[in-house]
Amino acid sequence: MDRSIQAAKTAALEVLLHNASGPYNGLPRTAGWGYPEPYTRDLLISALGIFASGNEVLLDSLRRVLTELASHQSPRGMIPSLVHDAEDRGASDTTPLFLLVLGMFRRYTGEAEWLQEAAAKALQWMDYQTIDDRELVGQQPTSDWRDEQWVLGHGLFVNALVYGYRKLLGMDERARALQSDANRPDGKGFVTAGQATYALWFYKVLRDTRCDVLGNSVAILTGLAEPVRAREMLDWIEAACDGMRASGELVLDLPPCYFPYVRPADADWHPRYARYNLPGHYHNGGVWPFVCGFYIAALVAAGRLDLARTKLHALTALVRLARKSPPTPSGAHGFNEWFRAQDGCPAGEDWQTWSASMYLYAATCVESGKARFFYSGLGATGG
Repeated sequence: MDRSIQAAKTAALEVLLHNASGPYNGLPRTAGWGYPEPYTRDLLISALGIFASGNEVLLDSLRRVLTELASHQSPRGMIPSLVHDAEDRGASDTTPLFLLVLGMFRRYTGEAEWLQEAAAKALQWMDYQTIDDRELVGQQPTSDWRDEQWVLGHGLFVNALVYGYRKLLGMDERARALQSDANRPDGKGFVTAGQATYALWFYKVLRDTRCDVLGNSVAILTGLAEPVRAREMLDWIEAACDGMRASGELVLDLPPCYFPYVRPADADWHPRYARYNLPGHYHNGGVWPFVCGFYIAALVAAGRLDLARTKLHALTALVRLARKSPPTPSGAHGFNEWFRAQDGCPAGEDWQTWSASMYLYAATCVESGKARFFYSGLGATGG
């Protein structure tokens, strides 16, 4: 294995172990310094790297996160946005992430019925999140991981998670029904005529056809996107990124989280974006290492292993950069939260738990040639 990749894997594990216990009931930290709180979505997404590591300390911390979330579930079944705070509600992605990671954890440990009551309540909650009594669920703006971006109605990322947990929990008929709805070509699904990637969101006649790299990557990993479409998606993303690099909109050999960027002259620009969500920044096209980890895994799942290796090397260089943190004991690795697309500079918090975790996951997928733990229909995935 390349020495730089091995060094980054070692550093990632050190970051995860450092962050495994924080000031809130001893629950894991979201970042080494900037985010001491246990944010639910970040810690659940980090489960992929924890499974890949096989580290018992981290697996025990994940078990505690899932147990705490079950104990703080709302009476109707919703999973809170902060692990320790039952009253911090309103996220659209925490409950499907809980079900997805619970399904993975059960398969990893063989505990097929673990947290069954909590799972049943969460499934009931999700059943009532549909807008039109079909299979696709709905959400409010800024309620998923894009807390500075409007996603209206049916969001791709959340629905890809729903498809994923239905497959993991043996709900195959419901999964097929959601897949059918998602892939409708008549404007009532995520398919947009003449476009390879799925829409970020749609509702009635409205849709955002820009590319959501995380949502499309999860759709590939879960098998929501069929293999032919998956490969077309990835080819399109690579070609589009080449174009952005040629125009100076992107300097890194990794995709922004979202593009084309929303600009002030666009109809979907919001005044708040001028402060928090500039073009090529944050959720409006920033480069997020955790999203890149999903993207690399999606490349592996689609059989693009050579390209996945290339992108892993690019990510290995990126996670070395820090904004202000000291180096890890094994070398200088910042595992920053996000980077500006136009200059590649780190702009978030260092030692971010999901940045370190998804690096571990991406590296493991490339090494094994399998996008693990999703159990999707793609031939390259598996446990």
